[in-house]
Order: sequence, then structure tokens, then C-alpha cells
Amino acid sequence: MSNRSTRTVILILGGLAAMAPFSIDMYLPGFPHIAQALQTDIAHVTLSLTSYFIGISLGQLVYGPLLDRFGRKKPVLVGLALYSLASIGCALALNVQLLIGFRFLMALGGCAGMVAVRAIVRDMFPVNEIAKTISLLMLVMGAAPIVAPTIGGYVVMTLGWRGIFLVLVGWGVWLVFLVARILPESKEADPSVSLNPGPVLLEYLRLFRDPWLMAYTLSGGLSAAGMFAYISGSPFVFMQLFHLSEQQYGWVFGSNAFGLIASSQLNRLFLRHLTSAQLVRIGVTLHALTGLLLVLGNARGFLPPLGTMILVFCYLFIQGMLYPNTSALALEPYAKNAGVVSGLMGFLQSIVATIASALVSVLHNGTAIPMTGVMAGCALIGFCCLFGGEIIIGNKRAATTAV
Repeated sequence: MSNRSTRTVILILGGLAAMAPFSIDMYLPGFPHIAQALQTDIAHVTLSLTSYFIGISLGQLVYGPLLDRFGRKKPVLVGLALYSLASIGCALALNVQLLIGFRFLMALGGCAGMVAVRAIVRDMFPVNEIAKTISLLMLVMGAAPIVAPTIGGYVVMTLGWRGIFLVLVGWGVWLVFLVARILPESKEADPSVSLNPGPVLLEYLRLFRDPWLMAYTLSGGLSAAGMFAYISGSPFVFMQLFHLSEQQYGWVFGSNAFGLIASSQLNRLFLRHLTSAQLVRIGVTLHALTGLLLVLGNARGFLPPLGTMILVFCYLFIQGMLYPNTSALALEPYAKNAGVVSGLMGFLQSIVATIASALVSVLHNGTAIPMTGVMAGCALIGFCCLFGGEIIIGNKRAATTAV
């Protein structure tokens, strides 16, 4: 591909990748208005967020084999159509039950793009360029959670909360046009790929037992889960414990997001001198050490608020470097079935992120320990997954060589 074509493809893939953060974060400012309009409380409105997460997790398992069977574009177009129609349903919802149901359908449609992005990157770019390409995509993926609530707030003020979903309808329709007319098909349909539940389940189980895929999927997924633990716990820790104002918290949150984006772009420079595998080993080690300092410093009381904020920044900075490299390494051996591999990756990473967020809430005790403890736990388990997986891979190779 020419440089211009490559940039166009990356922009379209970025639009697909950003659907989830925009669909999640853009309507958050409208929660009070939704509750009032639908004559319910915010707790019930929050269930529409839960249903979206469930839809994202399950939907990725569904789209994996579909992308391998029918090519990349057709399932994405079907998913985008479902996403757009469900967004219309959300905009017209007359009660919270309908909103919850349509949000689930939105997620089922929108996650087609999430799965396809990883598979298309594996199809279209050389193995040694995958990590660099994912780093570029993280510009959009990292910026979306920052700007989405602000955009949502303005839309609520001008068009009301239903206007948010109309904007998302427009996004979905625009992506349908871009995918149908501009995005090239990266993989031809393969009728040999079975869609029967039995063979699909066996394929997922086979991949689940692959130490290579699990080592990099879980180490990357757990690093992201630590970030979700921070997102879940930081409002209480920074504003209630550290007494930051809402404006100050916004600046800290934005600075941390900038660090994550910056490190993902610096990753492209690091890859000129180090391999993805080397960067992942360095990253998970630094991540684990940073997490330990965070939780021990807060548990023992020797870490001041500023120290905690600096270490959180470092934690997220490292995570921005880890995700592109773990994703690239996980996808590397799977040119033929990148769709089903991408689906399993997304499912597992969504599950661990959801568990991490829930743990912060369940363990809440009025201190910073739940947030920092879950962040440290994610980093340490990710460290064990990576190096444990590499030991298993090494033993298998040694056994094969001996035979």
C-alpha cells in the first residue's frame, strides 16, 4: 500500500476502534437527564452501561469465527448496521428497560469493529510493523475517553440526552460508508471455517491452551485491567482522600491519559532498537515494581498524595507501551485465523478488566488500598503470566528439539 492508502486505512480502523470508548463515555454526562426523563434512578440507568459491557464481551466471541468465514468487511458492515439501528432504539426508548436492551444490541453490533481492527492489522501489515500500527491506533483509542465526556456534555446541553444517541447513529452510518466504499478487503471468505457451535468451541479451547497466545493476551489484558481499576477508583481516591477539586481531578486524569498516549507513540521509536518481546519483558517488570510501590507506599503510609499520583502516571505510561507489543506478539503466529484469535483476545481482556473494576468497588474501605492493590495485583499476575508462559514455551520447544 502507498503511504496515503495506509494512512486512510489506519484512520478508518481508528474510527472503528474508538466506537467503544465513545459509546461508553459520551453518554455518561446525560445520566441524570436520562433518569429524570425515564422516571427512574441513576442506579437503573447504570445497568445500561453494564449491559453494554456484557454485549461487548460476548459479541467478540461471536464475531471471531464470522470474520474468518466471511471475510472482514461483511461482518463489520452487519455489525455497524445493528449498532446504528440499536442507537436509534436508544434515542427513542420510552423506559429504562428498553434502553438497557438496546444498549446490549449496540454493543453486539459495535464490537464487530473491535475484533476486526486487530484481525485487519494482522492481515494487512508485516509482522514487524504490527506493534507500530497498533501504537498509531492508540492515538485515537487513548484520546477518545478524554474528549467523549466533554462532547457528550455539549450534546446534552444543546440536543438533550437523546441527541447523544443520534450522534452515535451518524457515526455508525458514516463508518458503514467508509468500510463499504474505501476500506479494502484484507481476507477473502473461507468456506472451510466451520460455524457449528461444536467446532467453534473446540477451536476456542485449543487456542485457550496455547501458551504463546495466553502469555501475551493475559499479560496485555491484565495491564489494561489495572488501568480500569484506576478509572474505577480514582474519583474517590483523588477527590475524597486527596481533596482535589473536580477541575484538578480533570487535569490529573487528562495528564495520565496523555502519558498513556505519549508512551504508545514513543513505542514506535523504541521498536527501532528493541524487539516487541524485549519491550514486553521490560514493561511487565517495571509495571510490577510500580504497582508494588503504589500499594506498599499507601499501606505503610510513606507515600504522599503527590507520590501516588506520580506512580499512577508511571503505571499508565508503561501500560501504553505494553498494549501494542503484547497485541502484536499474540497475533503474530495466526495469519489464517486472526479473526477467532482476535475475538478470544478481546473476550478475555474484557473479562479481566470488568473483574478488576468490580473488585475496586467490592473492596472499598475508605482508603486508597483497593485501587492500588488491584492495580498491583493486575501487574504482578501479568508478570507471572508472561514469564510463566515463556517458560512453558521454552520447555515445549526443547522437548520438540529433543524428539
